[in-house]
Amino acid sequence: MAGQLHHLADRLLNTPLLIHPAKAEVLLAVLSGRIGVDGDLDIGPGIGATRFVGSARRESGRSALTRATNGVAIVPILDTLVNRGAWLDSRSGLTSYEGIGAQIRDAASDPEVHAIVLDISSPGGEAAGMSGVADLIRAVRQTKPVVAFVNDMAASAAYGIASAAEEIIVSPTSILGSIGVVMIHADRSGELAAQGIRPTLIFAGTHKVDGNPFEPLSDAVRSDLQASVDAHYDQFVSLVAAGRGDRLTRDAARATEARTFIGGDSVARGLADRMASFDEALTGLSRQQSVGRANRTGGNHMSSETASAADGTSISVADRDAAVSAARTEERARVRGIVTSDAAEGRMAQALVLATQTSLTVAEAEKLLAASPKEAGIDALAARASGGPEIGSSRDPAPADAAAERAVAGWKKAIAVANQRFHTA
Repeated sequence: MAGQLHHLADRLLNTPLLIHPAKAEVLLAVLSGRIGVDGDLDIGPGIGATRFVGSARRESGRSALTRATNGVAIVPILDTLVNRGAWLDSRSGLTSYEGIGAQIRDAASDPEVHAIVLDISSPGGEAAGMSGVADLIRAVRQTKPVVAFVNDMAASAAYGIASAAEEIIVSPTSILGSIGVVMIHADRSGELAAQGIRPTLIFAGTHKVDGNPFEPLSDAVRSDLQASVDAHYDQFVSLVAAGRGDRLTRDAARATEARTFIGGDSVARGLADRMASFDEALTGLSRQQSVGRANRTGGNHMSSETASAADGTSISVADRDAAVSAARTEERARVRGIVTSDAAEGRMAQALVLATQTSLTVAEAEKLLAASPKEAGIDALAARASGGPEIGSSRDPAPADAAAERAVAGWKKAIAVANQRFHTA
């Protein structure tokens, strides 16, 4: 772990964080005495409330990345969230955005999965990487229901991810919110002066050493760092509004002033949709039908008995909902046809864009996909995995050569299964 401290310090200091302030204090304490920050505390990985629910083995006998039960996949989003975290293991208490995204994509393309639950217990983490996961969730929820269950914290970046789901379910003790950005600067100048050390920075470029730990922040540098935080904040509240729609608008998200809310209060303020137990949420998804799903998205919710059609005439809410449901079903079939087509194999990122951000037919999208180069994502992940187990692994570290061989073999098998799935879909 000692060899990884510089990575942790680099990610914690002088960079915008979407994390609950209390957790930021814990992370600083973990680095106590090693990067010049006072404190003495230790942390470990969190425990998933649903760790023993479902199985990674499907009814067909094949194995998948995610656990599932009754056709509902469970994606754990736990502990502190980081971008590009393959160099960390589960004992660090960190989870990578890449690992979360891989599980969501796996569940989205799994024909034996009809809904996805995000099992969230996290104080947030790095700003970089979070929006990509949220964008992916909003795209996937067009083809399969995605529900976030908060047990028992979804703060900052974790709430950003939860907000992308079509529904957020909480327990009476769930903590949600902290929609804000924080940046930490460690000034070590006093400590070094006490030791008789005076660093000299030799650099080119006026702003090359802005925010360095060897001197206090100047007003100009502080202003620049504040501008960076403000920019991330604007993006954050916009991302939340994109997922929540009229349930939590951009202005309403900003008006929370990064406060957190508990249980029913989070529902009353629009940060969540209802309270239920995990079992109740899982049962509901297991029985869920496509009819009426339109009312759970981020669009406007209407409670009157009549509504206005596009031409201004009045129609019953039942007829409107039936029409919307039929359109949603047709659209879901189009999107599913694109992302499960043979041409989408190795081009899932392009397929998701064509499926969710264009009105192309399945045939038109297939032609574009067939003419596009395949992604290098699987090869890149396999290369990263060859260095050791990915975040979330509970295995003991093995010798480097053995770990590499096992990882490569595992990825080859996963790729073969994925190829088979696409060709038989």
